[in-house]
Amino acid sequence: MKISIAGTGYVGLVTGVCLADIGYHVTCFDIDEQKVQRMRDGISPIYEPGLDELIKKNIEAGRLHFTAFAEEAYRHKDIIYIAVGTPENEDGSANLQYVEAVASAIAEHIDQDVIVVTKSTVPVGTNDRIKQIIEQKKKQNVEVEIVSNPEFLREGSAIHDTFHGDRIVIGAESERAAEKMRKLYEPFGLPIVVTNIRSAEMIKYAANAFLATKISFINEIANICERVGADIDDVANGIGMDKRIGKEFLRAGIGYGGSCFPKDTKALAQLADQIDYRFNLLESVIEVNNHQRVVLFEKAERMLGSLKGKKAAILGLAFKPNTDDIREAASLLLIDKLLQAGAIVKGYDPIALERVQKLYGDRIQYADSPIDAIKEADLVFIVTEWEDIKSLPLSAYAEHMNDPLIFDGRNCYDVKEASRYPVTYVSIGREPVYKA
Repeated sequence: MKISIAGTGYVGLVTGVCLADIGYHVTCFDIDEQKVQRMRDGISPIYEPGLDELIKKNIEAGRLHFTAFAEEAYRHKDIIYIAVGTPENEDGSANLQYVEAVASAIAEHIDQDVIVVTKSTVPVGTNDRIKQIIEQKKKQNVEVEIVSNPEFLREGSAIHDTFHGDRIVIGAESERAAEKMRKLYEPFGLPIVVTNIRSAEMIKYAANAFLATKISFINEIANICERVGADIDDVANGIGMDKRIGKEFLRAGIGYGGSCFPKDTKALAQLADQIDYRFNLLESVIEVNNHQRVVLFEKAERMLGSLKGKKAAILGLAFKPNTDDIREAASLLLIDKLLQAGAIVKGYDPIALERVQKLYGDRIQYADSPIDAIKEADLVFIVTEWEDIKSLPLSAYAEHMNDPLIFDGRNCYDVKEASRYPVTYVSIGREPVYKA
């Protein structure tokens, strides 16, 4: 079975590499020739643990190929995946120009019966549009079937999630297409859910919206905990032990970010609006998250008044650990707020530093270690719970900062432990510790 993947971002590249790893011959297509050459050399364009090794392994095995030519990508293929980006429009809806461009290119180049599989996260009804584009432009003697196959990968653990996921969702327009996809995924040994295409499209959005709702919910509870003297860690553990609720996504913090939750929640709310339905719950989830992302800055302003001239360190710049992705990262909003307030900002991240540097240039300073970041700082914000940040002893803050003031957006430290050190420690949903 010959497979092609259009798009080599997080979803497309991981999907292609993992399919090659279980034995299929896979061609990954991208229009960026320099990017393609780097991947041919075994260098991943994204940071994802274990991905470089899998790319090299499958190139050497002759199962994984990369091309910048559409004809090579789409001719003589049995299954073609669409895995290009669907960025956010100004109104919050999904921008489908890249998906539609790929559909047109597929129609132009395919030369045999093929299944076109949509991996990109797209609004309900998009696969009908893909089908329409291909049918209008394809050769008359070629049969094309459309499948919706949403992804549920977490950046930083995408390879693990591919091989050990909870389920594989297949939305197909025919039993024949569904069966072929079921056979394709059989080697993974995961539960397979078969639905119609529109249900599969909705499953992806509904899943992300629900997880985002859990995050905003626990953050609202955390904000109440701070006002009544409760501890959010204890509360989250207590409710998470209820199997109906579960412990996942109940960690209080400074909100969700990344390429999925912000974009998908807004796209679903926009979709509801288009069909004349007000999704009040989801709109509240988005509103809560927008505020939560600046809660640490607001706490700092309340405690210090003016931040002008203050040296502020930011530990962690990626939106989550084990990725270099800074899309919708809380760190960026925090940097903007601090710069507007006249603070001197110094950032640290073990992986994402270069991406932030491209955005801010010399407007902020950059550290090559957590210690370097906090040296002579007046206040520090913990934004991403990288291991080297979580493992930094509290004594280091006391030793290297001017007058240690820590704002922990990921609750990395135990409150009782913090009270043993000459630091002021402010976290999320827990009582602050004031320096004696």
